[in-house]
Amino acid sequence: MLPVCTHYVAKVDFNKVLKRFEDRPDGKYIDVTAITPTPLGEGKSTTTMGLVQGLGKRGKNVIGAIRQPSGGPTMNIKGSAAGGGLSQCIPLTPFSLGLTGDINAIMNAHNLAMVALTSRMQHEFNYNDEQLAKRNLKRLDIDPNRVEFKWILDFCAQTLRNIVIGIGGKMDGFMMESGFAIAVSSEIMAILAVATDLKDMRERMGRIVLACDKSGKPITTADLEVDGAMIAWMVEALNPNLLQTIEGQPVFVHTGPFANIAIGQSSIVADRVGLKLGDYHVTESGFGADIGFEKFWNLKCRFSGNHPNAAVLVATIRALKCHGGAPVPIPGRPLDPCYKEENVGWTEEGTENLIHLINVVKKAGINPVVCINNFYTDTEDEVKVVRRLAEEAGARVALSKHWEKGGDGALELADAVVDACDEPNNFKFLYDLSIPLRTRIELIAEQVYGADGVDYTPEALAKAKAMEADPEISKLGTCMVKTHLSLTDDPMIKGAPKNWRLSIRDILTFKGAGFVVPIAGAIKLMPGTCSDPAYRRVDVDAETGKVKGLF
Repeated sequence: MLPVCTHYVAKVDFNKVLKRFEDRPDGKYIDVTAITPTPLGEGKSTTTMGLVQGLGKRGKNVIGAIRQPSGGPTMNIKGSAAGGGLSQCIPLTPFSLGLTGDINAIMNAHNLAMVALTSRMQHEFNYNDEQLAKRNLKRLDIDPNRVEFKWILDFCAQTLRNIVIGIGGKMDGFMMESGFAIAVSSEIMAILAVATDLKDMRERMGRIVLACDKSGKPITTADLEVDGAMIAWMVEALNPNLLQTIEGQPVFVHTGPFANIAIGQSSIVADRVGLKLGDYHVTESGFGADIGFEKFWNLKCRFSGNHPNAAVLVATIRALKCHGGAPVPIPGRPLDPCYKEENVGWTEEGTENLIHLINVVKKAGINPVVCINNFYTDTEDEVKVVRRLAEEAGARVALSKHWEKGGDGALELADAVVDACDEPNNFKFLYDLSIPLRTRIELIAEQVYGADGVDYTPEALAKAKAMEADPEISKLGTCMVKTHLSLTDDPMIKGAPKNWRLSIRDILTFKGAGFVVPIAGAIKLMPGTCSDPAYRRVDVDAETGKVKGLF
């Protein structure tokens, strides 16, 4: 262990743990994903904690891994991501307010790269080659119109999406368009998720592409000689954070959320430690199975070499009703009364989304377990129709009341997961890295999302062709950016729609992380803050110093 950060939070030296237990067989590996959620979320982190607690109640040696919440949703609409009710990761306040500083380290490392890039552009603009040489600099000839990197901030700040920097005199920098993205979308967060050790992280940090020169050659952090300083910010962040469930099982908290605009996975190093220390290790992927599980399946498992024994697909009657025709819930507004009334028809219609995603999990060769995350408004007939249709689709099904009863409420789920883990599976990737990028994008669109095909903007098509012609980039993985609220690229389309095409408007290169990033639809890398954000209710008790209103 590294020094304890509080009485209840620690950093774990993963290298020492893995070396000590290198000869121990890995435990069973379970990924928790979900159906396409409503804007309110469907309790995936709560279910992850509930399953860990339920397995603990069954006497299993179990460890969990979830992701650190971003300050953006914590202070905006969604709130923290520690679980809920009697299935939570604690302590809640440090978990929600920066924890041990990993996201802060990512922001510093990332923004340092932007400092290096923009200051170099200023100096190259102001000095000739001889003057640059006196300053021990070589002209990189950076193209201001080919800068792909942005600044990052861990809040939802829509006014910073598009900005102009360098306004003023020549001492105030190079004037150009720029912008901000939210911190967890940073390539450095992706590197934290997929790095296997410090050496691997160091090498990846130097491969980050910030811009291109005027001939089209990539400009990397290594070209700017900033990669070493960037990794210095990240040394401690590479070690997973150790917390616990309400019932005392260990939980690693590492990396960040947002599988819609990032890889959205708990880290490889946290999972490797969990697999060595536990007989069962439960990890979490962001949002629905179309994006979070797909990235777990085709990116994280490819990088780590670890293949899951089972996948839990979280569903709620509320979300199924939404997919079946009920009004879409709006965060911050009262829930439509129809969600508290029985409607078997809406529920049955909405299972099209569930069945579609059961089939996605099955395409990976993994045994699916559907967890019906129980709400008190659910009726027996609504649960029955979901159970019947999910079982007909080839999934095990468990009704779980972990929010209400903790581990005792998750015993049916725990038993179903144990059974699924004991059954052989036939894990396989959706695509081979040797096939062209556009073929991979089309496979994901058609086989995972259910699209009829893919359309590209002229800019995205040009980038795709250039990437396919580049031997270094052509074999990188594919990390899609797409709304989490629909299988399509339109967040308002629910269910499992047919007869539609995916629209790709841009493609980014995350060479350090090891993938390219196609961007579908109008999704933004910097979310916006709502009119009634959570920060209005957060304060500190002046007598005790305790934070209140955070949950």
